[in-house]
Amino acid sequence: MTFTADHWISSAPSRWTRGRIKNLISSATNGTWGNDPVGDENDVRCIRAADFERVGRRAKVDSAPLRSIDPSSLRQHRLLPGDLILEKSGGGEKQPVGMAVLFDGQETAVVSNFCARVTPAPGVDSRFLTYLFSAAYGQGLTQSAIKQTTGIQNLDAAALLASKWAYPGVEEQRRIADFLDAETTKLARIELLSNKLSSLLGDRQASLLSNCFSSRTTGTEGALEVDLPLRRVVNRWIDYRGATPEKTESGVPLVTAKNIRNGKIDMTSSREYIAEGAYNEWMRRGLPRRGDVLLTTEAPLGQVAMIDNPGVALAQRVILLRADQEFCTPEWLYWYLRSPQGQAELELRATGSTALGIKADRLREVPIPVVKPENAKKRLAQLQIQVSQIESLQAELSRQRLLIAERRHALITAAVTSHIDVSTASGRGVTDGVLS
Repeated sequence: MTFTADHWISSAPSRWTRGRIKNLISSATNGTWGNDPVGDENDVRCIRAADFERVGRRAKVDSAPLRSIDPSSLRQHRLLPGDLILEKSGGGEKQPVGMAVLFDGQETAVVSNFCARVTPAPGVDSRFLTYLFSAAYGQGLTQSAIKQTTGIQNLDAAALLASKWAYPGVEEQRRIADFLDAETTKLARIELLSNKLSSLLGDRQASLLSNCFSSRTTGTEGALEVDLPLRRVVNRWIDYRGATPEKTESGVPLVTAKNIRNGKIDMTSSREYIAEGAYNEWMRRGLPRRGDVLLTTEAPLGQVAMIDNPGVALAQRVILLRADQEFCTPEWLYWYLRSPQGQAELELRATGSTALGIKADRLREVPIPVVKPENAKKRLAQLQIQVSQIESLQAELSRQRLLIAERRHALITAAVTSHIDVSTASGRGVTDGVLS
């Protein structure tokens, strides 16, 4: 269901209050970033959106950075059980501007300066308020209070809190929150199992890749014969590091490091283009061909893909490798670089404290195992069948998690807008369609 704030208000029961969000809030204060940690009792967790649990919308603090907060600032900014953390600056899934999460109060923590600490007013259930923000965010009702500046989204908290919503009394708030806690927990359990299965499938795929390129693999496939440096098995090396093309609204798709993941070129994660008229000049170092291997050299390091459609341009931090088929096929090079052994060789030669990267001269020396062509062909044929089966299962699990997310959002929205009566709803159908 999708509707406007006016529809939300007009369709709510007559017993519900129509009022501004600020009526549900006792205070909303900006966070703090403090100072670098010093290793004493003044070091506390500083939480923001990147530290939020995706399942259940509870805040966790174990992965949040430690910051040194002086005692007076701690008294002002310390999070208390029942406080909400409202994201004010960022964007995307990791920094969902306008989303609020509930602090569980299990550890001393403050809210980051990218967020605001929201304390519910007396007589307001903090869990219900969290679900209310979740529904409003998912329905896009917070967008009018978000401003875009230089690629960063910033929330006008005063404008958001001045918005009008409809909400019930505290007893009904608690019933709704109890219902949603129970039903979203069911969905969370399914999602957890789905993630665990995905992890096991990932481990299985890594094992298959490792075995394919193991020197201990013998029999009809043949043992590995020799390691050659990457510079020997590649006859074309196209590197655009240190250069940035002028981007346009449309034209030739530009493949960046963000587009290479899970062994494929994924243009849905970031759509950037260069002008068709500028393509030949930009790609003057060499045009891609079908079967060329792409490797990201930084942020992130080691993502690999193979070009199927050569009508793309390449950005910095992406290197094109064209296999010399006297030594190995493009498929052999592609799968080896994706294998645990290949990834370990890349990391061994990488540098950087916050983001690993590899220099061209070190990359050229990465050893590539080379076997007889007939043996390589047999190994890859078996590997590709098994990996294809795993990828098919992973796609089904991904579809399932998408359905779970959609079901969770629909359930929360329906409950906090009175489109389901939680006093009579059993929730027995909450997992329908996500277990098939």
